[in-house]
Amino acid sequence: MILILLGPPGAGKGTQAKRVEERFGLIQLSTGDLLREEVKTGSELGATAKKIMDAGELVPDDLIISMISARMDAGSGGNEVILDGFPRTEAQAEALDSMLAEKGLSLDHVIQIEVDEEAIIKRLAGRYSCTKCGAGYHDEFEKPAKDGVCDTCGGTDFQRRSDDNEQTVRTRMAAYHEQTRPILPFYERKGALNTVDGMATIDGVFNQIEEILE
Repeated sequence: MILILLGPPGAGKGTQAKRVEERFGLIQLSTGDLLREEVKTGSELGATAKKIMDAGELVPDDLIISMISARMDAGSGGNEVILDGFPRTEAQAEALDSMLAEKGLSLDHVIQIEVDEEAIIKRLAGRYSCTKCGAGYHDEFEKPAKDGVCDTCGGTDFQRRSDDNEQTVRTRMAAYHEQTRPILPFYERKGALNTVDGMATIDGVFNQIEEILE
């Protein structure tokens, strides 16, 4: 099974991808992680990507496709993957289709996690975590039982991600609409697109995804 999960920042793609991995035995391929790993190992692909990134340029689509292809060829389960962070444009979607066709494979499912963006902005902008154990909290929706004290480990030091503020989240949302959302009609025309309600509970969202994949 080859699956793409799509949705704006904060839609819960990472959480659901982990559940799909556990339930269906798929391997999540994050293009960002692949790039960092290739650069770290000093592979030929990684060396090429590093030169491009060091020059402040975007890594070209064909190099990303080559990395995904190489990872799918390595070891078992190469055709049981969740693609994370790719494709983002129609050109990338077409290149992915061509690569899969060369392997005698095709995309099985594209699932869009649809959310109320104003609610998501509020959710992301209010979250913080314990620096000691990583337990997550929220200014409004999930406060610790005792103010300033972590429920899990008793720690009193908390942190927020630098990009978890309203303006940054809105910028990330705008980038999603500009760069990624336009590929939805591409997959809709192919009959591969399914949409789930991302405002349901985590279990509720997964149940919808599970029903599609089964």
